Amino acid sequence: MAVSLHFGSQWLSSSILSNQVSIIARPDHIVSRADIHENALKVLYRLHNAGFRSLLVGGCVRDLLLNRHPKDFDVATDAHPEQIKSLFDNCRLIGRRFRLAHILFGRDVVEVATFRGKDAEPEDDSRLNAKNGRLLRDNVYGCIDEDVWRRDFTVNALYYNIADFSLIDYTAGIQDIRDRIIRLIGDPQQRYREDPVRMLRALRFAAKLQFTIEPKTAEPIYKMGKLLCDIPPARLFDELLKLFHGGAARASFALLEQYGLMKHLFPATDKCLQQQAVPYAQDFLSRVLDNTDQRIAEGKSVTPAFLFSAFLWIPIIANFNGKTAQRMNVLEIQKAGSRVLAPQQKATAIPRRVTSMMREIWTLQPRLQRYTGRRALQLLSHPRFRAAFDFLVLRAQAGGELQERAQWWTEIQSKAPEEQAQMARQLEGKSHRRGRRSSGKRINRAQ
Repeated sequence: MAVSLHFGSQWLSSSILSNQVSIIARPDHIVSRADIHENALKVLYRLHNAGFRSLLVGGCVRDLLLNRHPKDFDVATDAHPEQIKSLFDNCRLIGRRFRLAHILFGRDVVEVATFRGKDAEPEDDSRLNAKNGRLLRDNVYGCIDEDVWRRDFTVNALYYNIADFSLIDYTAGIQDIRDRIIRLIGDPQQRYREDPVRMLRALRFAAKLQFTIEPKTAEPIYKMGKLLCDIPPARLFDELLKLFHGGAARASFALLEQYGLMKHLFPATDKCLQQQAVPYAQDFLSRVLDNTDQRIAEGKSVTPAFLFSAFLWIPIIANFNGKTAQRMNVLEIQKAGSRVLAPQQKATAIPRRVTSMMREIWTLQPRLQRYTGRRALQLLSHPRFRAAFDFLVLRAQAGGELQERAQWWTEIQSKAPEEQAQMARQLEGKSHRRGRRSSGKRINRAQ
């Protein structure tokens, strides 16, 4: 039985050798060694030359078939971690649940994993699974025929064999790539119980690749999202960075809302969104996420502090019970920020280095809103000025009432130091005149 698949301008012809595995010969697919990073090739060939099976696996194979440029190249092998280490002086073994080998090439890392085996026998399940079905121990080695069924999605279960440059497909993953479908391997409910983070991964791949989640894979997410509460908050923080810093932040957010996962990740923010407590919240978050995607597309840096500042700004503003943006002060922002951060840490453990920057972005908002004379010039040299300014601009675009202030800060940054000083003096004069008028009104009212 032959199945023809099209990628770009080339066609793939896969001959199904059995009801379990398809082998796609080199002339019939588009994956080329020219597109594989040289360090990954070094690892593949050294393992192969030492007599071990040596294959690229996972997202890198998927991306190469989609004419995308993989960020990482992962290797699977039948060599055990200690055997891998004996072959590479630049090898470091990591992990306890499942031992992995990291082959270090300066700042580049090629991850090598030994094929995983089947689950332990039923009498050993108490050591492998928590009461909710989540895997606790996974350090069991096997062969490729076992390893493939332990992987999460069909599109991530493709192997590239360096021995003959063929592709190995056990799960019809190539067909799902062609159909642009995200499909779990195995029973979705069981796989989500084993590791609830797979729900976030399904959404991330769907957003990143612009694929559709297959109905049987999607349906349990609505009811099983609460299992994310059993995941260590530090791990959820890392998963959120992958979601929002992968170039598809806006699409990822839309899927989180669609499947009802926001309430498990950002409880206070989700409550505000559901109650429409802050009128411009959706527009503001959409602009922040679009800005993040644009910066990533342009190769610019992004920071988790900016992203988390935006998500938690919504419940911070809701704390003010309708008080306008102009009337906020630094102390109020500090107190509101602390009230919002404390419960959020139970959902996603945000590192202190990130929360420190978040607090600075927040407390700079009222200072940027009340810019006056020399103090305005001092703010320009603040280490968090740029992030706080970008934050203010996005708030202005979403809410409208801060546009004049955002424009002033935009203009002063484009000026030479002498012109900046002149703008500050002019601002100082306007401030004094406003102050005198305000004082006169208070005297007249008293009279």
